[in-house]
Amino acid sequence: MTQTPSSDFPAPASVVLPPDVAVVVPVKNEADNIFPLIREIHAALNGVVPFEIIYVDDGSDDETPARLDEAQREFPMLRVVRHANSCGQSQAVHSGVRAACAPWVATLDGDGQNDPADIPAMLAERDRQATANNVPLAMVMIAGHRQKRQDNGLRKLSSRVANGIRSSMLKDDTPDSGCGLKLFARATFLAFPRFDHMHRFLPALMRREGGVVLSVRVNHRPRERGVSKYGLWNRLWVGIVDLFGVWWLQRRARNPRVVRQDPGQTR
Repeated sequence: MTQTPSSDFPAPASVVLPPDVAVVVPVKNEADNIFPLIREIHAALNGVVPFEIIYVDDGSDDETPARLDEAQREFPMLRVVRHANSCGQSQAVHSGVRAACAPWVATLDGDGQNDPADIPAMLAERDRQATANNVPLAMVMIAGHRQKRQDNGLRKLSSRVANGIRSSMLKDDTPDSGCGLKLFARATFLAFPRFDHMHRFLPALMRREGGVVLSVRVNHRPRERGVSKYGLWNRLWVGIVDLFGVWWLQRRARNPRVVRQDPGQTR
């Protein structure tokens, strides 16, 4: 005799796993890049790792807010943080990291020049580096090193000069600190000193905490839509004060070697 399933026991709902990684994308006036980049992020990570996407709209005055609202209907893992006014890229990244549920964060620039397809390899490299350097996983940062830069000559020159000055002062051994593609632990990032333009100095801040930074080669693409928000002056000169500030922080860092730590009492 064939029994029919009882309506008292409905089929279980599909299980939604908590995200392992949050892809944080700061944007300002990038309406035409919203859908293409989100679709690339989804294609790169879907079925690879549980993930969420967090866009931080830093006071856009174009169609960016409307495009993000549309994208949320197509991509349920997309969450949006919106600043009432523009606060800059570093604050936008910080707002996105703070809003994340996942323990790990991958950052991307919103102009489409970073390739989301590089993220899975960066996740794998993170695990290898933690084992090779015998450090806690949360103390590993993977930084992108852009290959065959698809920028104009002035932008390449300003980036080369800025990287050279920063590297000579901070000794962070990072050839391309300005690459927006990075992978790091959320909790570690939130413990960093917070200041404007800090996104340019994340490798140095990680090393200051005693962590490990590895630069890996990543793809770089030409900007196909929209207009760059950076020029020579705000890329090369505006961070000089911050550079000396990070140098000052490094010189005063102390990382004790803990030989004993009793467990805390529980009630």
